[in-house]
Amino acid sequence: MSAPRTARRTLFRRTPAALATAAVAALVLAACTGGGEDPEPEAGQGFPDDGCTHITVATSSEKVNMLDELATAFKESPEHEGLDTCATVRPTNVSSGNAARYLTSGDDWPSDDRALWPTLWSPASTVWTDRVAAAASPNLVGEPASFTRTPVVFGMPEPMAKALGWPDTPISITDLEGLCQNPEGWGSVGKDIWGAFKISKTNPNTSTTGLSTILMQSYEASGKSEGLTGDDVDAAEDFSRVFEECVIHYGDTTGNVLSTLYDETQNGANGSAYVSAVALEETSLLNYNKGNPDSHTVQPGETLTPPKTKLVAVYPSGGSMWSDNPVTVLGADWITPEQRTAGEAFAAFLQTTPAQQILPEYGFRPLDESVALGDLFTASFGVDPAQPAVTLPKPDVDVISTAIDQWTQVRKPSSVLELIDISGSMDDPIGDGRSRLDGAIEGAQTTLDHFRSTDEVGVWAFTTGVESDEGEGIQVLRDVSALGADGEKLDSSLDDLRYAQRNGTPLYDAILTAYEAMGERAEPGRINAIVVLSDGEDTDSTTSLDSLIAKIGKSTKEGGTDAPVRIFPIAYGEGADTSALQRIADATGGQMFDASDAERIDLVFASVINNF
Repeated sequence: MSAPRTARRTLFRRTPAALATAAVAALVLAACTGGGEDPEPEAGQGFPDDGCTHITVATSSEKVNMLDELATAFKESPEHEGLDTCATVRPTNVSSGNAARYLTSGDDWPSDDRALWPTLWSPASTVWTDRVAAAASPNLVGEPASFTRTPVVFGMPEPMAKALGWPDTPISITDLEGLCQNPEGWGSVGKDIWGAFKISKTNPNTSTTGLSTILMQSYEASGKSEGLTGDDVDAAEDFSRVFEECVIHYGDTTGNVLSTLYDETQNGANGSAYVSAVALEETSLLNYNKGNPDSHTVQPGETLTPPKTKLVAVYPSGGSMWSDNPVTVLGADWITPEQRTAGEAFAAFLQTTPAQQILPEYGFRPLDESVALGDLFTASFGVDPAQPAVTLPKPDVDVISTAIDQWTQVRKPSSVLELIDISGSMDDPIGDGRSRLDGAIEGAQTTLDHFRSTDEVGVWAFTTGVESDEGEGIQVLRDVSALGADGEKLDSSLDDLRYAQRNGTPLYDAILTAYEAMGERAEPGRINAIVVLSDGEDTDSTTSLDSLIAKIGKSTKEGGTDAPVRIFPIAYGEGADTSALQRIADATGGQMFDASDAERIDLVFASVINNF
């Protein structure tokens, strides 16, 4: 039985793990991709009723396009013909780690619309089905069967890969770690202007790529290509800590990082100042080189523009993990017998030759060896179908848990300043009994547990009519400093914002002041970031937007500082100036987050903090 709505809201507000899950499930599930020319769904409904048994498949984002076409092909298959009634399959985008965490929570799927609750689950790897089976019940994940695969690689701008000897010289994770550790960075291979060697990785708690990468690091440090143990992971701690020092920030998805890299490349910077290597799946690299960096659902008539500088796949010489992309009918009690039968038929269809022939079109390798890979899997798109030469097997569940726990300790430390708008409009209600300010406060409070005691955290508020040592328009709740044991004290300080005076919106002045302060204290060994939450347009700054962009964009240009400060704006509510906030994020290599549905602010806040 579903928990009462008020009780579930409290759970999501106070539990970071649930927040991360719900952020994707509740915010992204509604943006599902039905094929064909179906009528628009009625208000409050995720899908139209076409008279067929409805099947939702929760899947990692990179497979949504492909599964949409597979769902259409299923309608014409013998497997569909064998059903007593027609069935319609529609994919929804839910990250693998978030879906796994939610399935183990024992609660209902986080959507008010039951049509969005999945019959099928297709994470990127059986790592996630194994974890759910171990943490909850094997019956819940049914009998997962892989239907396609893609290796985890390091995507590098082609000129950078060539500087390391690609494609003639094998490149190992140890080689990349050496560049991380070398104070000369790219200068050690004669490319001083490129500055430090920078890596982008995703958070292994939510991302298959992030999880596979930390396991590949442990394999590399142990010198093994199979039989990885928990002791091997423990022994690899120092190796992995050095490797993490190169990370620019931990994205929630590779698509967000690739979108920023694509924009930098198209604007003539070749992306070299932003990132040197991206840990990603081969299929994501292929999408990037086609001109679809975030692997979004390509609409009819949409034209994709390839990047000016393509990424090439570096297959580590020590071996790669593979994302084996299973599909399974869940053992959840919300699934009807008709849905189960139809789901099993669709899963069987995915193993057939007609289905396997669709996979290469979307950058996935088929399991059916008789199916040709086609023109996409060629050097012109940056990949080598003969690689990887070494396949690293999936370790046991307990070894994977050890690796995730270790990453929590060795991940790159962060220095984060949260800059919160407290202008008069923050008193406006958001529809769930809270004001905008209530939502902002609770969003910030729920994420405190994400930070370690050694991470640096500061909180400033901004509006007109206030001042502090940092300047006019700024109220300091907490200076940026190591969090230590101050979590409870900071929680209380955030509550004090409810009683602060609220006037105008000096957005640009506040961001510039925060940026200059963070720039003075930024260290290469930390992720230096500003999280800006604003619900409106600038009304009171002396700094113009163009002047702000000119001043904050210098450090991310080629040859810029080794300790850039990236800005992550949250566009809060429908009145937020999304255009300006996007420009600010782009100028610093950050990312804008959309909280136009103000009720979801606590969930969005959690998604932002996952980057650090």
